[in-house]
Amino acid sequence: MDALLELQNVETYYGPIMAIRGVSLKVFPQQIVSVLGANGAGKTTVLKTISGAMDPRKGSVRFGGDAITARDPDQVARLGIAHVPEGREVFPFLSVDENLRMGAFTRRDSGVRGDLDLVYDYFPSLAGQRKLAAGFLSGGQQQMLAIGRALMLRPKLMLLDEPSLGLSPRLVHEIAEIIQRLNTEQKVTMLLVEQNAKMALEISHFGYVMEVGRVVMQDSCERLKSATDIQEFYLGMKDEGVRGRRRWKVRKTWR
Repeated sequence: MDALLELQNVETYYGPIMAIRGVSLKVFPQQIVSVLGANGAGKTTVLKTISGAMDPRKGSVRFGGDAITARDPDQVARLGIAHVPEGREVFPFLSVDENLRMGAFTRRDSGVRGDLDLVYDYFPSLAGQRKLAAGFLSGGQQQMLAIGRALMLRPKLMLLDEPSLGLSPRLVHEIAEIIQRLNTEQKVTMLLVEQNAKMALEISHFGYVMEVGRVVMQDSCERLKSATDIQEFYLGMKDEGVRGRRRWKVRKTWR
């Protein structure tokens, strides 16, 4: 099976500072793929490079077999890539309904009304707030609205940047369930960037780990969950049989 999305040796800069260093990754159709790493690892820059918000200085981005490197964000969206940015970024003065319709701005078909109903089925807490300005929603509802807005594009690929950020454990669980349902029921392929490694590894098929702008580990999520480095440095699990070991003296195996 060919990859739906492929990055090959991508380097992207903020001015003179290299944010991602030769990143290569693949996302296959109907997969959920996670990119894990600490704050500042370059995860968000990867998504911005894919969606066209940032242009890479080196490397290539291919979608559906076609080169989309450095295309404008609206062109990327028309190809079927929906970007849910970190911090949700809803339109605060527009209503919930208007925010959702903004997600369908590239569409010219007659199915928008039906897709609105679909979004409200997935996010029933938004259904009673259709006319409310989005700025008055809770953080969890705004995250649901941002995902619902992306769904209105009828995307082939959804880019999700820290969807669990700032949410309670209950809402994190709810968002994770919805991501899984969209993947299995609507066949939406997803590239998920997360600091919440536990949540991401539970719902994803394959994962990449980034540090200081580069990919340092990649494997199926089942294998990543059992890797010692992932357990200790990302899942907070320690070997209790080793007494007195100092965490700062433990080196990751990918160093």
